[in-house]
Amino acid sequence: MTTVDEKKFLDMYKTMLLIRRLEERIAETYAKGGIPGEMHLYCGQEAIAVGVCSQLRDTDTATSTHRAHGELVAKGVDLKKMVAELFGRSTGLCRGKGGHMHLFDTSIKFSCSGIVGASMPPALGAAFASKYKDEDNVSVAFFGDGAANQGMFHESMNLAALWKLPVIFVCEDNEFGISVRKSESTSTDNNIMRAKGYGIPAVLVDGNDLLAVYDAAKEAVERARSGKGPSFIECTTFRLMGHFEGDPEVYKSEEEQQQALKNEPIERFKKYLQNKGNISDDNFTRIDKEVKQEIQEAFEYAEKSPWPRPEEALENVFTEGSVGE
Repeated sequence: MTTVDEKKFLDMYKTMLLIRRLEERIAETYAKGGIPGEMHLYCGQEAIAVGVCSQLRDTDTATSTHRAHGELVAKGVDLKKMVAELFGRSTGLCRGKGGHMHLFDTSIKFSCSGIVGASMPPALGAAFASKYKDEDNVSVAFFGDGAANQGMFHESMNLAALWKLPVIFVCEDNEFGISVRKSESTSTDNNIMRAKGYGIPAVLVDGNDLLAVYDAAKEAVERARSGKGPSFIECTTFRLMGHFEGDPEVYKSEEEQQQALKNEPIERFKKYLQNKGNISDDNFTRIDKEVKQEIQEAFEYAEKSPWPRPEEALENVFTEGSVGE
């Protein structure tokens, strides 16, 4: 097990808390009509994003799903630009044109999509480019347990194994595909046996245990960087919010929701740091204030930013030059 590194682990704790507090603020603002479009929040899965992305460089690629805020923050996004994009403002990551489900940040090589399973093929493309150029960059594809029943899942794992691509598949098993339990949609208890069927090393970890995810990701990234090919990590967790904001969540019982809250990753890691690392409460008080300040500044920036001009709808559609040049 990883030993306590006070600075690194406090930074990881802060990132998890930042994700949670950001999502809570987004939910509050969305309920008041301040953010357009649909909204899918990441609460409860923070240890997965932070545990994996803490092993990545800016030059490594991460691709994600419609529920991507956690990975984007963990990868190191400019929070002001991210929130501005959610508000549909011209200062956003995609100049206000992408919104919540289409967040792209080329500076940290991050992208996401609203199409279920669509995180995997682009991750393979980035991994192939790295291998072709003889670089040691890796790519990570985040996806939910529901996406593991898509054809893209099997096609991507087959190709990754065949070509020994430096890609890590991270399945975030949060119990539900929209409103359907995994037990009602998937023929296997977990997906690691599927990955092993393609000859890919696979592990099942507690996705609410930050250090378990961290250690699994460390091994997978080292494997990919050294040219040994892909890995598969399945992280069991629980989606604390609905599939989308406004979801009545009739498919969950109150008992399992309360049990999930007792096992959520942030407070769990905080207790670990207090007990094993003997880290004082002053550190957590400071971090809480820093997180609140960062989020407040990001929301103020977004709210004051201008809307895109109508004519901007025709910009950034094509590359410069004529077709065929």
